[in-house]
Amino acid sequence: MSPTQWDFPVELCCRPMAFVTLTGLDVVYNAVHRAVWDAFCANRRADRVPISFKVLPGDHEYPKCRPKRTSYEWYIPKGILKTGWMNKHLNLVPALVVVFYELDWDEPQWKEKQSECATRVEIVRQSLQGRNTKVAVVLIQKKTPLPPGEDVIASERAAALCNACELSGKSLFVLPHTDHLVGYIIRLENAFYEHAQTYYYTEIRRVKSHKEFLNKTTHQLLFVRHQFKIAFFSELKQDTQNALKNYRTAYNLVHELRAHETNILEIKTMAGFINYKICRLCFQHNTPLDAIAQFRKHVDLCKKKIGSAELSFEHAAWMAKQFQAFGDLFDEAIKLGLTAIQTQNPGFYYQQAAYYAQERKQLAKTLCSHEASVMYPNPDPLETQTGLLDFYGQRSWRQGILSFDLSDPEKEKVGILAIQLKERSVVHSEIIITLLSNAVAQFKKYKCPRMKSHLSMYPSMPQFHAALNNFKLCTYLFFFIVVQMGEEYYYAKDYTKALKLLDYVLCDYRSEGWWSLLTSILTTALKCSYLMAQLKDYVTYSLELLGRASTLKDDQKSRIEKNLINVLMNESPDPEPDCDILAVKTAQKLWADRVSLAGSNVFTIGVQDFVPFVQCKAKFHAPSFHVDVPVHFDIYLKADCPHPIRFSKLCVSFNNQEYNQFCVIEEASKASEVLENLTQGKMCLVPGKTRKFLFKFVAKTEDVGKKIEITSVDLVLGSETGRCVVLNWQGGGGDAASSQEALQASRSFKRRPKLPASELHWDSIVIQASTMIISRVPNISVHLRHDPPALTNEMYCLVVTVQSHEKTEIRDVKLTAGLKPGQDANLTQKTQVTLRGTELCDESYPALLTDIPVGDLRPGEQLEKMLYVRCGTVGSRMFLVYVSYLINTTIEEKEIVCKCHKDETVTIETVFPFDVAVKFVSTKFEHLERVYADIPFLLMTDLLSASPWALTIVSSELQLAPSMTAVDQLESQLDKVVLQTGESASECFCLRCPSVGNVEGGVATGHYIISWKRTSAMENIPVISTVITLPHVIVENIPLHVNADLPSFGRVRESLPVRYHLQNKTNLVQDVEVSVEPSDAFMFSGLKQIRLRILPGTEQEMLYNFYPLMAGYQQLPSLNINLLRFPNFTNQLLRRFIPTSIFVKPQGRLMDDTSIAAA
Repeated sequence: MSPTQWDFPVELCCRPMAFVTLTGLDVVYNAVHRAVWDAFCANRRADRVPISFKVLPGDHEYPKCRPKRTSYEWYIPKGILKTGWMNKHLNLVPALVVVFYELDWDEPQWKEKQSECATRVEIVRQSLQGRNTKVAVVLIQKKTPLPPGEDVIASERAAALCNACELSGKSLFVLPHTDHLVGYIIRLENAFYEHAQTYYYTEIRRVKSHKEFLNKTTHQLLFVRHQFKIAFFSELKQDTQNALKNYRTAYNLVHELRAHETNILEIKTMAGFINYKICRLCFQHNTPLDAIAQFRKHVDLCKKKIGSAELSFEHAAWMAKQFQAFGDLFDEAIKLGLTAIQTQNPGFYYQQAAYYAQERKQLAKTLCSHEASVMYPNPDPLETQTGLLDFYGQRSWRQGILSFDLSDPEKEKVGILAIQLKERSVVHSEIIITLLSNAVAQFKKYKCPRMKSHLSMYPSMPQFHAALNNFKLCTYLFFFIVVQMGEEYYYAKDYTKALKLLDYVLCDYRSEGWWSLLTSILTTALKCSYLMAQLKDYVTYSLELLGRASTLKDDQKSRIEKNLINVLMNESPDPEPDCDILAVKTAQKLWADRVSLAGSNVFTIGVQDFVPFVQCKAKFHAPSFHVDVPVHFDIYLKADCPHPIRFSKLCVSFNNQEYNQFCVIEEASKASEVLENLTQGKMCLVPGKTRKFLFKFVAKTEDVGKKIEITSVDLVLGSETGRCVVLNWQGGGGDAASSQEALQASRSFKRRPKLPASELHWDSIVIQASTMIISRVPNISVHLRHDPPALTNEMYCLVVTVQSHEKTEIRDVKLTAGLKPGQDANLTQKTQVTLRGTELCDESYPALLTDIPVGDLRPGEQLEKMLYVRCGTVGSRMFLVYVSYLINTTIEEKEIVCKCHKDETVTIETVFPFDVAVKFVSTKFEHLERVYADIPFLLMTDLLSASPWALTIVSSELQLAPSMTAVDQLESQLDKVVLQTGESASECFCLRCPSVGNVEGGVATGHYIISWKRTSAMENIPVISTVITLPHVIVENIPLHVNADLPSFGRVRESLPVRYHLQNKTNLVQDVEVSVEPSDAFMFSGLKQIRLRILPGTEQEMLYNFYPLMAGYQQLPSLNINLLRFPNFTNQLLRRFIPTSIFVKPQGRLMDDTSIAAA
């Protein structure tokens, strides 16, 4: 048996296409014929009909057709399907034979040519005698034919040729050899395809006609055979739906056959063939779930049909092939556009195929382990006369025998022996590795081991857990396959690849905590490294197998520890158990060469990625140290090996390498003393006991404010005379299992046992690999004195008092003060700090003054510094006062210069000093929304103090805009006024606005400038000027202005003269109607009603004498004016300019003597 006997036949795996033979073409010597053949075969795109062409000579002998059976009554089939049947209909028996002949319609020797063509057709028919193969004739012509019906001669000669060749008109074709040859060929192909389909349809009907002669008692095999043939012919006909239907029926019929040890292989073989066809068609129809369901059904039905126990490895081989074939189909479908997912991809089927291949290997190892004296049978029972079996799945020594009873048991025994001996020559590891490689390639393709980052795409918890479970399944399976590959490479003695694959998964096995599996893999890896004499790998795996993650027994660990010491002493280790004898001998030679060669004896092994037999933790005593205090830290070590062990050196490295020299412990020892004198020496580690090493050093002053980190801890095993292994922990220690163990310890409620006072629980030690160097504690006091809140734009005084409490003089005292960094950028722009309070700050001054030298201070001495802050906006600000100085101090008998500092912060609120309200009123003190051109009005300012401190208003100033003029002189009315909290002060200015036309948004008024300072401020503090922008005012023009001259009061029964002045403000002559309405409180004399004209820019005066009749606040007679040109000028507007009432005093009495006496 060859290793490929389980491979499916090529004719089963290919796509069935109609077989058409072409005769009469000389493709070697005739250029025209060669061009025709190339057009048929070259560049066949997917849109061309599926036909398989073959050029054969005209007298080719086709397979003979057996005589037609008229009855199946006494016929007993010898098997299900003959091994040559599929190939016969794919490549030997054509559906159509095409005879090519060069003949033009105008051929002069037409009769002779016609006769020769008919002879060729007859020869083809004779060679196809008994078959339903179609025959067609193609005439190769030099000229392009005329359209049908136009060439009468062509029609007549075509009919004559069809009669001579006994062909129908549909079987005669013309092929002009012109520039459009490919187009004619494609048309010919379509016609050939129709003929081929007719042939396969006829064949299907022929096979179906046999069914009525069959019975299920003796013809069960024929039912399967005929159903398979119908399905296969349907495929050739490209009727894949009917093909799938008939294959399913054939599959069910196969499993209805009575199975026995003698025919079980044939049943499984045919079931595998038909299952392959069904799955292939399901993938072709884009129904992958149907293909998967069919394959699962197939496996469930066949996995128990093992057959002969002595040949059970054949069943495993057959199962492996089923999974491999389905994986190939799945992969092919994906390449054609099918979408696969992580949990359903071809990798699963390749992995299962590898599993059965491994099972085959184990069974073969058990069943084929014959003694060397057992010889292969002669003659060979596995050979046949033709070299092939007659029927698929049958044994070569009993072909065609369907009896369940073995006629020749001895022959059966010899045949089984031959199969077993053949199986011994199979290289199983190559088969397994190939399958596992395919599986790994698929899992890598679908990123199964790297999908953790994609789990966030599942928003809900059920979806997340389902995705997580699928991910874990894929990941675990991927790792399992890689380990299997590594082990197979080990068995195949390819130790380099084995070690590479095993090392690939070790990290993940450690992170998952699969310690027993990890131990098994490490054991195999140790064997590989030993057999290859890989020194560093051997030491690394030995270190881990001695550690706490290893599940080996103590005697095994002791052996590994002994070998490790031998290697460190530059001696060869003892062989690993269960290794191949020849490989061990080769390895011993390699180790001998390693010992004799002089090379690098120091190996540095980073332990952060594995679990060595020594644990390490580094811990600083505090998260920070002052620069004048020594830095203390501890290194904790714990050994997990079975025996005590001595190390030669412990050194600690920092991010500042200048400290490395202070943190080294070294003990001189020989290589042979690693396991001797274990009760002595400071570098001896006892298994299970925690050992602590104390280190200290003095930090450098330039590292103040920096972090000191332990970058690595190195523990040296061995000596320079032999071999030296440096165990390197990154950071403060810890290995691949530390984080998981720490998590478990934190979740554990198990009480820890009591230990002696000198010992520590390892789990209670927490790694602290970094510390901060901070400055020496300052011994000074800093006090801030000020009067909050600050007022906007004032020079706010902040007094800083610094007093030294140090025992020695402090030098180079510097002060940094101002706005604390990190606040809003707007505050930085609107805050200025200075030391000179006599000058007013502008925006060029900084917000923070840095490194202001203030000299030296003796013990107990103090100094004061005044800072002046100007805040341009209101709100809270945080100010920083930072004092630094230098002082000499002694630490560890070493004098150093320490830089100390102390800072104080204060939050200062800034408020407005006062609120300013501005309003426009008329000369009658009535509120104005707008003013009128050239009409006087009043501007009133109200100043309300908002400061908690008394304010002195030094002066005020009104700066008018060009559009405004003052009626009288502008003088400050608030000079030297002192305002307490809540007090207010007002000013009033009489202004006039000339006519400026219609200005959108109003007319600018100007600015109101207030100069002020705190009343309590010193004389040299500058005065602050606050500029208030006055609001714009709307200015309107009026056609007529009226004002009145009258006394401030009247008296009853005394004449009250009143003059009204009417002024025309336009460029037009105004027609004015004036009337006076009487009042009950007055009599008057003058024009009660008059109509007059006022020239442009002139004024008209009207005089009235009012005679008060009643005392009190009385309403004057109302003056009504009507402008004929300006009807919108109303009396309501008029009353804004003239008084409407006046106070009338009562009439005074004359004092005489009588009245005086009465009083």
